[in-house]
Amino acid sequence: MSTPQPGPQSTSGAGEGAERRAPEDRGSWAMTAAQPMPGMSGWLAFGGWMLALVGVFNVIAGLTALLQPGYYVVTGGELLVFGFGAWGWIWLAFGALQVVAGAGCLAGQMWARMTGIALAGLAAIAHLAFLAAFPFWELVSIGLCVLVIYSLVVPPRNAVG
Repeated sequence: MSTPQPGPQSTSGAGEGAERRAPEDRGSWAMTAAQPMPGMSGWLAFGGWMLALVGVFNVIAGLTALLQPGYYVVTGGELLVFGFGAWGWIWLAFGALQVVAGAGCLAGQMWARMTGIALAGLAAIAHLAFLAAFPFWELVSIGLCVLVIYSLVVPPRNAVG
């Protein structure tokens, strides 16, 4: 069995000096820090998905108000403002816009973020007017709208969108 032989030794000492130099002395090209890539924050992704989900819920509420007005129980047959037919169209429009804005938020679009914040705020106010029809669900919807607003407002500055 043979023992491994060391490679050729340099008598000038240049090889030894190169190995002992500090990493920052070896060359700046190898030590440059990578520039951080802006990415989507977790809150922004969450807000986009929640906005789209609340939009789908509002579309379902709109279709229910249009197709089955007897589903919601209200004394006197009227809501705080408007009737079931009007609210059906309102929720259908709000829901469709929220789904589009949610998709825009997931794509990192700033316009979608601002639109989503405005739509969630308006939807939370509108859910107050629809509160007599289905109190528990409307309170849950208001809470979801507030969560959407928070999640779209809070992402860090370096986040895309």
